Amino acid sequence: MFRTLNQPSLWAITLAAAGILMVTMGARQSLGLFLSPLNTATGLGVASISLAMAIGQFTWGAIQPLAGAAADRFGPARVLLGGLLMLALGSALTPFMSSTWGLIVSLGLLSAMGSGAGSFSVLIGASSQRLPITARGAASGVINAGGSFGQFVFAPILQALIQVLGWMGAMWSLALMTLAALPLVRVVSKPVEKPIAPPAGETGLWQSVQDAMADGSYLLLNLGFFTCGFHIAFLVTHLPGEVDLCGLPTTVASWALAIIGLFNIAGSLYAGSCVSRYRSKYVLFWMYGSRALMVGLYLLAPKTELTFYVFAAGLGFTWLATVPPTAAIVGKLFGVRYLGTLFGMSLLSHQIGGFLGAYLGGIALTQFGDYAWMWYADIVLAAAAALLNLPIREAALPAAA
Repeated sequence: MFRTLNQPSLWAITLAAAGILMVTMGARQSLGLFLSPLNTATGLGVASISLAMAIGQFTWGAIQPLAGAAADRFGPARVLLGGLLMLALGSALTPFMSSTWGLIVSLGLLSAMGSGAGSFSVLIGASSQRLPITARGAASGVINAGGSFGQFVFAPILQALIQVLGWMGAMWSLALMTLAALPLVRVVSKPVEKPIAPPAGETGLWQSVQDAMADGSYLLLNLGFFTCGFHIAFLVTHLPGEVDLCGLPTTVASWALAIIGLFNIAGSLYAGSCVSRYRSKYVLFWMYGSRALMVGLYLLAPKTELTFYVFAAGLGFTWLATVPPTAAIVGKLFGVRYLGTLFGMSLLSHQIGGFLGAYLGGIALTQFGDYAWMWYADIVLAAAAALLNLPIREAALPAAA
């Protein structure tokens, strides 16, 4: 798959985008580690803190089409710079917040808007406009793997920092790590030497949005992506709580999150290669279907450290590997001129599911004392998402020569 990235300039753009995503996704996907320390320090309760994190999940998605549209219109540099600075500010302010509203501002709005502005819609959109069509599938896999590598690196580091410096020191350290990604923005947003010519008869941004919202295949794709968001947000927010309910050490949660990130590196690279070999809707069908199966097997298994690590490895292979085939379908349906905006709208659907996954997980724990009903909902939604992708209109790939 890497043969298509056959020039240093292509690798530079791809790796810089992957580096930025490593920081923004690593920070975002590790916030669940702070839930228990925040609850102990503030006494606000799991449901209230889950609400702030759930609003963050929704905000991260809501900013995606806006950030994508701004990058499509004005270029990605200012959007990425603003996003990284806002993420750092939200992280730095969180230790000073002692109320639900304060956490909503710092984690639910500032951090979430910052990480969203430096995430998939802007990075994949910017790279797709700067890369030849033959390199886009491989590049999206590498960029996506950067986000997974961030989760693999950040989860154990932040858990160690929480233990050594306390949760406040860990949050301030996170702000500093975010600022370290600023130099990469210049590489991702460098002017295009040979701009991609727009297709004949291309419509404007608003007309493209209207066309997308009237397209049944696009709507089915977004419904499936909703489930992906529900699943991921529930786990990154409440996996530490599930580990605690099973009577296992907190390090099991941080290492499980790290294993998810590690295995999704391989999953993302494989998904990127599959985009150029198979129709993306079939790739998504198998990914979502496998999640339903793995959650069912987890519920039947004894709750040991090994179970959590094997479960994390299995889920990790498809964790965010849904992004390359989803972005590929959007690009096939509507082209790449407004990919940042249209894929951003798909990510909004993803994060509406994310809001529900994070918030309802807190409600389930408060009302029932465990997460059983969330796991059952996860199985049903994953199975439904697999089936929803099959009717999507996607042309068959050309036969290999």
